[in-house]
Amino acid sequence: MTDDLSAIATLTAVTKRLGSKPVLEGLDLAIRAGEVTALLGPNGAGKTTCVGLLTGRLAPDAGTARLFGLDPRRPAVRGRMGVMLQTAGLPDVMTVAEMVALQSGYYFHPRPVAKTLALAGLADLGERRCGTLSGGQARRVQYALAICGRPDLLILDEPTAAMDRGSARALWATVREAADAGTGVLLTSHDLAEADSLADRVVVLDRGRIVADDTPGAIRAQVGGSVIRCRTRLALAVVHAMPGVREVEAEGAELRIVTRDAPTTLCRLLDADPAVTDLRVGDATLEDAIAALLAPPHRIAA
Repeated sequence: MTDDLSAIATLTAVTKRLGSKPVLEGLDLAIRAGEVTALLGPNGAGKTTCVGLLTGRLAPDAGTARLFGLDPRRPAVRGRMGVMLQTAGLPDVMTVAEMVALQSGYYFHPRPVAKTLALAGLADLGERRCGTLSGGQARRVQYALAICGRPDLLILDEPTAAMDRGSARALWATVREAADAGTGVLLTSHDLAEADSLADRVVVLDRGRIVADDTPGAIRAQVGGSVIRCRTRLALAVVHAMPGVREVEAEGAELRIVTRDAPTTLCRLLDADPAVTDLRVGDATLEDAIAALLAPPHRIAA
């Protein structure tokens, strides 16, 4: 049961079905002020459903969803939230500045339009019509619409999709500044490197249940050791039997080998296949840790 006095948004013992399919089962989730929470997991894990429940677009079949202690469907509390969804259209004929001014009018204490445009990297695009924007520029407009009201809770659903790397980094800087100023941020993303660098906390969903909830560093530590990537003619079973190896997975033509003892594993690998190519060794990443959590032996039965 969720019991966190610092939480500004909660799901408590929530169950949600879409048709006959269970999507969430008895889920507890708390989003706290001043913290960036990354909600991660494979497609179909329930991330978008969590966002729908917290924003009031969906209602739980069982359990409760609360936003600032109240029903998320109440307009008074929704006015304290900014939301950037994966898919949201913009009217072709309106300019960027007109869209931001219109959205700002729904809030009691919005930012000045010029400030919002600057934060979203749109200072030079205010007079552009939305229908002429690239995909990445349109995503920046949607981000501007999410932050224009100075929200206490900011929900970002795949925010950097279609953005170039420079625009994405600039967006993350403003997200970090907002969290440091006290805004609670809920982020869903397929870019695990960005989630690793930005999030204070990572919640991993798998088939409607939470399988990990901790800092990025703590989740990486669950895997530990090193990751070897290479091309080899050896079968997965042969590599898996080598000293130190915890996990082996084929990624296209390469193998990804998670090992507790990289030097020993490397020696055995090179002895077994002197023709191994594209050999790289690095520390385990958040992506490696999540892959291990979602591997069949670690899955929670649905």
